Amino acid sequence: MNTLPSTPSFRLDGKRALVTGAGRGIGLAAAAALAQAGADVTLVARTASEIESAANEIRQAGGKASAAPLDVTDIEAVRAFVSTAEPFDILVNNAGSNRPAFMVDVTVEDFDAIFQLNVRSAFFVAQAVVRRLIEAKKPGSIIHMSSQMGHVGGPRRTVYCATKAAIEGLTKAMGVELGPHGIRVNALAPTFIETPMTRPFFADEAFKRSVLDKIKLGRLGQVEDLMGAIVFLASDASALMTGTSLIVDGGWTAE
Repeated sequence: MNTLPSTPSFRLDGKRALVTGAGRGIGLAAAAALAQAGADVTLVARTASEIESAANEIRQAGGKASAAPLDVTDIEAVRAFVSTAEPFDILVNNAGSNRPAFMVDVTVEDFDAIFQLNVRSAFFVAQAVVRRLIEAKKPGSIIHMSSQMGHVGGPRRTVYCATKAAIEGLTKAMGVELGPHGIRVNALAPTFIETPMTRPFFADEAFKRSVLDKIKLGRLGQVEDLMGAIVFLASDASALMTGTSLIVDGGWTAE
């Protein structure tokens, strides 16, 4: 008689996934990872050509993907799109931005823009997806893209840190509230990852050195470093995880 337990599946066959900010960087990697695990992925971003090209690449590689040009700051457009689509089993709430500045120099315009995208839009995209899941009486996995900066502070990142701390709090509260519906909510908190958004920062050698001094594994993160974590959080492999944060930071927050 076989009494060995079986590892829960990391496969996502038959699941529908929505990824925001999917045209490049972490969002594109998330879409690719979910598609490679068998999910049917809808890529969302403002730039239609970018996500159409990405979806096409995923299909050429044998995956299932479609593009939905959408500005996630337009909450009514988001609601209209999600409410008329089949429910999404997985959301990677990834659209976000930063405008680094010393706290004393932050403008109201920059503060509002970063909060609007990183917190307000993330909240209402998740709300739209969750409403559909509850209507359909389906379980699901919501993955908020947080940051190590939701756990620690950093110079010239007061507003960004505040938005990511908000995402960490949102993750906990949603996890508590949605557990009875079988909807899991977790955050993924990476260190600095080399992407089109962060690459200009690393042109400053002093900044790059300061970052590498804090990453104990001695290198910048690559988008591939997050792909396994995204599939893990989306799949049955993490079935008992909700309301928490998975920190992929090369050891930055360990001291």
